[in-house]
Amino acid sequence: MTTLFTILFDGVAYGMLLFVLACGLAVTLGLMNFVNLAHGAFAMTGGYVCAVLVNNSGWPFFAGLPLAFVSSALIGVVLERALYRHLYTRSHLDQVLFSVGLVFMSVAAVDYIMGSSRIFIKLPAALEGQFDFFGVGIGRYRLMIIVICGLLTVALQLILARTRFGSRLRAAVDDPRAASGLGINVPQVFAFTFAFGCGLAGLGGALSAEVLGLDPYFPLKFMIYFLIVVTVGGSSSITGPFLASLLLGIGDVAGKYYVPKMGPFVIYTIMIVILIWRPNGLFGRTATR
Repeated sequence: MTTLFTILFDGVAYGMLLFVLACGLAVTLGLMNFVNLAHGAFAMTGGYVCAVLVNNSGWPFFAGLPLAFVSSALIGVVLERALYRHLYTRSHLDQVLFSVGLVFMSVAAVDYIMGSSRIFIKLPAALEGQFDFFGVGIGRYRLMIIVICGLLTVALQLILARTRFGSRLRAAVDDPRAASGLGINVPQVFAFTFAFGCGLAGLGGALSAEVLGLDPYFPLKFMIYFLIVVTVGGSSSITGPFLASLLLGIGDVAGKYYVPKMGPFVIYTIMIVILIWRPNGLFGRTATR
């Protein structure tokens, strides 16, 4: 039972991390109908910004996290206004080719500037190690990830479902022409949404650097995980990717523990079974656009 609870705890922490990394893609794909496979590049940007501030400049870890969010969001705004906005009405194939090109450009740029070695972020002493809770080893850093990601999940759900901006975003996605006629600035709404999704990716990249490691090939290595989360959960809501992240995180950790030789394939098996059962994902629906 102790082993089971340990796997469950680590799986939930890993799943929460996957959700924060992938929810920006869920926002742009599900709410904006835009396939942004360069999402991992923004996560890598946030991770490197936090690593440079903490490891090289001596910033506190908790001060580096907001800067990771802001830097990725600002880069997202610039790229959205300069490049992405011209592809909103293009086919998904054009969007995929464009964003994949950005991924390879970001990999080459980071490899040239930062080098190819994997780096980790120095954690404060309070987040290192673990403590015993009824026989279960609870990692302090993983517990912090669960708390932060849980609060972000609740806040994101409230923003999209209960605020004026959330209603404007849904209107802009469902019928941009009608939304513009009602006085909604659709380009501005899309720009803010895209920047917010990029910021979440940057925050996830900073949080994941200690667990997953950070190197120039981060966007390529974890691109498939982001797509699996959105595909399994369905791209029409935030609840779907959140539950899919937890399911896949627990399944991945359990698979690597119980069947280490087959562990990496467990997450793909779960995806195949769910998509056979529900082709549009757990909470998916047929697209209206």
